[in-house]
Amino acid sequence: MCRFLAYLGEPVFLNELVCAPTHSLVHQSLHAAEAKTETNGDGFGIGWYGEHAEPGLYRDVCPAWSDDNLVNLCRQVRAKTFFAHVRAATGTATTRANCHPFAHGRHLFMHNGQIGGYHRIKRRLEALIPDDLYDTRRGTTDSEAIFLLALANGLEADPVGAMEATCATVRDLMQAARITEAFRFTAVLTDGDSLTAFRWACDGRPPSLYFRESERGLTVVSEPIDGCRDGWQVVPKGGTLRARRGFRAVVGLPEAGRAAA
Repeated sequence: MCRFLAYLGEPVFLNELVCAPTHSLVHQSLHAAEAKTETNGDGFGIGWYGEHAEPGLYRDVCPAWSDDNLVNLCRQVRAKTFFAHVRAATGTATTRANCHPFAHGRHLFMHNGQIGGYHRIKRRLEALIPDDLYDTRRGTTDSEAIFLLALANGLEADPVGAMEATCATVRDLMQAARITEAFRFTAVLTDGDSLTAFRWACDGRPPSLYFRESERGLTVVSEPIDGCRDGWQVVPKGGTLRARRGFRAVVGLPEAGRAAA
């Protein structure tokens, strides 16, 4: 499993959240506390919104703890919205194209979890992605496939509805293939101005997800970056967190989320 961080609010330097805290994402790349594996060294990525509508991306296969370029970039980049992700691969290659976050137009997406038995439904799942979106596929992960299918299902207009439909399709394919492994889906999506986070799993064991609001903005994490849980709220199993710039975050339990939890 992977670890990630998302921020939406007043512009801050990425370093303040990604590198500097006691239990920062860079620290978690070696010493994760709430993941299946302590080490997340199969690449990393950051995506941020600056002066353009579409986000910038920096991804690499180096472990986050050993990349000086990541630290230097985070010290210089100041953004109102950004994602950061450290990867622990679950069966697909360690390549730059497989590192999160994934971008399409003005959207960023990152995922912590996996489709159980993905290799058994990969071809059928990819066949559901329209050609114009499939042509943008660069990697081989289940995460990118989920993102592209959700875009086809109307993600831009209705993020929660699109993800519910996409996850339902994945589960139908798994059931048809008689896959007994779990489908776990903790993920975050943004268009730069709004943010939606999901914590679903078909076996009731979704990866951890926390959030904290302050006067400056909203931070969403796989695990608290300051090493303690004070001030952090847990997104409940089956829950969806929605936020928009200038408004407080709202946690909901949509029908599909409850069913998947």
